Amino acid sequence: MLKPVSFYLFVFFLLLTGLPTLAQIPIRGMPKISSGGMKSGGGNDSLQFEKRDFSADSVTVIFRYLDSARFNAMDSSINDFYKRIALKPEHISLGNIGNAIRPVLFSPNMKAGWDPGFHAFDPFALTIANTRFMNTTKPYTELQYIIGSKLEQQVGILHTQNIKPNWNFVAEFRLVNAPGAYNSQNTNHSNFRFNTQYTSLDQRYNLFLIVLTNSLQSAENGGIESDTFLVNQNTAFNDRFNIPTKLADSVFTTQNFFSVALNTGNQYKEKKFLLRQQYDFGKKDSVTTDSSVYRFFLPRLRMEHTIQYSSYQYKYQDIQAGSDTIYYKLRYGLSGIPDTLEFKDKWKELSNDFSLIQFPDPKNPLQFIKAGVTLQNLAGNYASINDRFYNLMPHLEYRNRTRNRKWDMLLYGEFYAAGRNAGDYSAQARLKTLLSKKLGFLELGFNNVNRTPSLIYSSKTGFPVLDPGSLNKENTIQLSAMLDFPRFRMQLSGHYFLLSNYTYFAGFNDVKQASALFNFLRVGLNKEFLLGRSWHWYLDLYLQATTGNAPVNLPLIFTRSRFAYEGKLFRNLKLSTGIDLRYLTPYTADDYSPVLGQYFFQENQQITMRPDIAAYVNFRIRNFTTYARFENLNTLTFKYGFGFKDPNLAAPNYPTQDLHFRLGIFWGFVN
Repeated sequence: MLKPVSFYLFVFFLLLTGLPTLAQIPIRGMPKISSGGMKSGGGNDSLQFEKRDFSADSVTVIFRYLDSARFNAMDSSINDFYKRIALKPEHISLGNIGNAIRPVLFSPNMKAGWDPGFHAFDPFALTIANTRFMNTTKPYTELQYIIGSKLEQQVGILHTQNIKPNWNFVAEFRLVNAPGAYNSQNTNHSNFRFNTQYTSLDQRYNLFLIVLTNSLQSAENGGIESDTFLVNQNTAFNDRFNIPTKLADSVFTTQNFFSVALNTGNQYKEKKFLLRQQYDFGKKDSVTTDSSVYRFFLPRLRMEHTIQYSSYQYKYQDIQAGSDTIYYKLRYGLSGIPDTLEFKDKWKELSNDFSLIQFPDPKNPLQFIKAGVTLQNLAGNYASINDRFYNLMPHLEYRNRTRNRKWDMLLYGEFYAAGRNAGDYSAQARLKTLLSKKLGFLELGFNNVNRTPSLIYSSKTGFPVLDPGSLNKENTIQLSAMLDFPRFRMQLSGHYFLLSNYTYFAGFNDVKQASALFNFLRVGLNKEFLLGRSWHWYLDLYLQATTGNAPVNLPLIFTRSRFAYEGKLFRNLKLSTGIDLRYLTPYTADDYSPVLGQYFFQENQQITMRPDIAAYVNFRIRNFTTYARFENLNTLTFKYGFGFKDPNLAAPNYPTQDLHFRLGIFWGFVN
């Protein structure tokens, strides 16, 4: 018999939130979660919570993602600083933490349906997908503070606690503030997220709530006038702020990190609200131990409803545009430039998804079949135009992780049946299997996406993009394979892409579409070598290439190596120290369009880089971790005298910084 309180609560929220109709993109609901330390089929998450000792002196924090059924432990490793920050080694930025980034490993847009197209600051944003729903035996707080050269600051605060064993919340805040070394390069990113998960005492009802905001702000300078200023004999240019830039007169800019006003640059703001509710039908069961009887619930059929509301604002402004009229005319064809120039897109998204999930084996919640439908309503405002439309997307999913953990399967498909993006679809298949305990795992993947090009490529934007006319749908097929050999501390991977109607920028605001079919291949090796008792070599090596005259220029080889001494010097002191090197073979790197916040294809200037070199010392004492890094040691030069003033270029006329120091402190503690 249904428990009336949780059932009526579910129905009430379903009726309340179902009125507007819509959904998340894509919604991939999962069965009841199962602790990573428990074999699949050994009960659900509620049973695990009952077994955990919430009165113990120590703290145990585990987490899961919204669309994942498995709990993970917090990462306490100290050997890689990049696990702690948003910028990753496979990203290239314009020279300052928080500036626009692009990947050096080929990664086309694989999202079907509506997409505004502004992704240059994605790594610095909190998302629905990377939200962690935690469970902890004690209130837990994690503090992060990083300072760097040129007044760089990064702050992070996370707090989580269980109100009850079946109810947890997480609150987190992040800040990146970096004035940068060059004129009009300052960044100011702030993020906030609150999420909570509640499971009713009868274990039939689950609620997930996420509220997050992202404010991403990056100044733009159009690049320096010439890279000859970098090694100029004029000592005034030793202060990189004095090097003339193509945009933003330095009279109007400052390196004061307390000044966060945007003079010339991009500002992106996002707000997201998600509420997911689940109600299960099934049967009760129990497990008897020597001292206790643990009762839990086995679901057979689940009703799931998800509502998501999001607002987006993408803006470029220049309050001193009157002094940059030639720049805007030559690159964007703009005339009659006002003193303050502004381009802006605003969007609102409301979506509802209703799904039914069936569990063929109630003792294995990691096997299920899910079918549902999403209705998405969108309202846009750009160039004084109000645009409203909808999309209707049925979706079907099958997942199965066998109880012996030898097979892990995913089949997923969604189809845009009606609306502006009708005809878009996404189909995905993945199979992972245990070859043997000695060898390891094999994972095979297939993904095919048919998508409408992002709105930034069309006339449906308030930004100064040349109208490309009619664009066909992009189609991308991805085949992947990975061999994971834990015994040998090695992974081998391969990705093959087949693309048609690839859409890209071929200039500052010129859109092109490559109608010819082309393919792209990337293979990778990730390996840890033991050079001695405490000496390690971590190698990441990727080779990538395309065929024909594809409008994609990426380095043939990207590699990263860390040579490190790692050991435990004292009872509670763990140390990791060494050299971190990154190298890219010469290539014609994409140029950058500051007004649009987009990288674009160019074939005129090849960039040759020295290996990026950093020396680091990381250590951990109990729950206190410190990272110290000297980065860009490769800028050492004897041209016109000794100094660290010969930086690599990230893009044409966009140099990286000179010698840069970072000190990071991370402290996790029980309240």
